[in-house]
Amino acid sequence: MNTRFLESFVAIVESGSMAEAARRLNISPAALAKRVQALEAEIGVRLLLRSGRTAQPTEAGFAICDTIRQILRDARSLKHLASADTLAGQLRIGVIGTAVTGILPTILDHLAREYPELDLYIVPGTSSDLYRRVIDRDLDAAIVVEPPFDLSKEFDWMLLRAESLLLIGPQTMTVTEAKAAQILRSEPFIRYDRQHWGGRLADAYLQQAGIRPRERFELDALDAIAVLVDRGLGVSLVPDWAPPWPEGLKLNKVRIEGEAFVRRIGLLWLRNAPSARLVKAFRLQARTALDL
Repeated sequence: MNTRFLESFVAIVESGSMAEAARRLNISPAALAKRVQALEAEIGVRLLLRSGRTAQPTEAGFAICDTIRQILRDARSLKHLASADTLAGQLRIGVIGTAVTGILPTILDHLAREYPELDLYIVPGTSSDLYRRVIDRDLDAAIVVEPPFDLSKEFDWMLLRAESLLLIGPQTMTVTEAKAAQILRSEPFIRYDRQHWGGRLADAYLQQAGIRPRERFELDALDAIAVLVDRGLGVSLVPDWAPPWPEGLKLNKVRIEGEAFVRRIGLLWLRNAPSARLVKAFRLQARTALDL
């Protein structure tokens, strides 16, 4: 059974869209559809139901999805064992949105030059989702916000970047540390989604300062929040994420002091995993690339 067909099926189930799954796999939707058809023909049952732009597993597809994930994990383990004498194989890394453009490219540049045989598969997502996928061994490691709880001993963690909390306002507004509380109480507030581990820092600051902002929007996209603030639609508390920020922004910023309000971005991985050698190589190149 072709593992690419299995990977395609799982990608569709996880994304809920043929188009999004094709984008993640870097193939055309037509090629993806052929893979699914071939898998269904081999298994002998229909696995997916399509409705417009969405795709959901059938009862049969849902029943075998976890088994397929385990087959894929076992296949990756075999590849890692087979390449024990050389640094080659596939390394699956999850990455939060701001790190995809702000941290990852520098690491990949070093990694590609040092280990050209290494095949990296990058999976974007939120910290909580990527953390779960590392636990499930769907990912070998992930660049995420430091979890707001103690990690078990089966995990390792390496800090890559510390990002202070910023109060941002439009260029027309005077934003200073002395005026921060007044601004947050009086101006429309654009909140960074509290479902995100990073978004909880802003909420913790507001609660500690006893501030109840006039909430206008709550979003999970930092780029979009910065653009809305630039348009004069409100102010926000966001981490000082690694550039690039959206082009053309005219913002005033002030740093919120306090170690409790720092978003820490790091690499999370499971100890003693079959991919340990590949993760170690990634860590070493990350240290070099980011001058850690």
